[in-house]
Amino acid sequence: MRQFVTIASNGFMELVRQPIFLLLMTCSAAFEIFLATPYYFAFGDEPRLVKNSTLAVMLLAGLLGAVLSASASLAREIHTGTALAVLSKPVRRAQFLLAKYVGLAAALAVLTYVNLVAALIASRMTFDSYGKTDLSAVGIFAAGVVAAYAVGGFSNFFLRRPFVSDAVFALLITVTLAAFVIFQFTTQLRSVNEPGSVDWRLVPAGLLILFALWILASLALACSTRLDMVPTLAICTAAFLLGLMSDYLFGRRAEPVWRRDLAAELHSGRWTEKQKVLLRETVAKYDVDHNDQLDLAERKRISQPDRARLRQAGLGGAWWASVLYTATPNWQLFWLADALTEGKSTFHWGYAGKAFAYMAAYVGAALVLAVLLFEQRELS
Repeated sequence: MRQFVTIASNGFMELVRQPIFLLLMTCSAAFEIFLATPYYFAFGDEPRLVKNSTLAVMLLAGLLGAVLSASASLAREIHTGTALAVLSKPVRRAQFLLAKYVGLAAALAVLTYVNLVAALIASRMTFDSYGKTDLSAVGIFAAGVVAAYAVGGFSNFFLRRPFVSDAVFALLITVTLAAFVIFQFTTQLRSVNEPGSVDWRLVPAGLLILFALWILASLALACSTRLDMVPTLAICTAAFLLGLMSDYLFGRRAEPVWRRDLAAELHSGRWTEKQKVLLRETVAKYDVDHNDQLDLAERKRISQPDRARLRQAGLGGAWWASVLYTATPNWQLFWLADALTEGKSTFHWGYAGKAFAYMAAYVGAALVLAVLLFEQRELS
């Protein structure tokens, strides 16, 4: 256990000492603040635009951070021989790889935290065409960033400590203090006689984004066992884009037709005329209110023999779509921007628990694949 903790902590410190990590953290947080400063003239949709944009920046910054950190944590150590030196000691390859992932996950948590604090500040700064830019919040946040870099420079010059890691940890503190000062001691005019307020619903939204980043990190780590940074970035980007469309590409084809609106499926070009005849018969049989469509309660009344007939006719869902839908990470499960847009003020932690279980299962499968690939990798 001591070896595992040592490797994980060393891996975490190695990542936060990377200049690209500090640059990515600073630029992404500063860009989120910038998104809340211009006039959009969006007819009252300015808060929605800002919150959606900040969550997107948080996700894309985490994608880059996961790939770059995974490559720096594993692929570079394999090429430089550091991994071979560590594994020459009584350390198993699986233990080494899992500890590297824990360090990578902790680094992504730090990156997401700073971006989340910046997103909360941006939600407080939003305004419509009748409001004004919160220059005081911009100045306080900028002062926090400057102070963090000053602390890193001071410790590096006088104490001979690493500049990047000290600046990262200082940025955690100064950004948090800047947010506290902005929330408690400044005011913002969002609209006519409407003060600005923090949208705390971004906290669970950011938590779910962190879950998605941990999945991306596991995929990036699995790719880094055999590939360099550029191929890893290409594969992770493709997995990210494919996962965004997995509901449309695979989910509809994997789901049995009786779970959808059968009347709407009659106009789909996916089915043959023979299949559409069977759909019309099913709609006519279970359409109790005679509105030419089946609502959820009516679809639940479809009997098992009729479901078997639909399945035999090829309407029970494609097996290949089920396999691909299971293998492809569904990023829509971790995206709460739509719920924020619709004004839902409550958050069910049961949903977060299900998302965590999904994340844990996917990360476990990806790490098993990574261990298998790493066990067969020649390191000499």
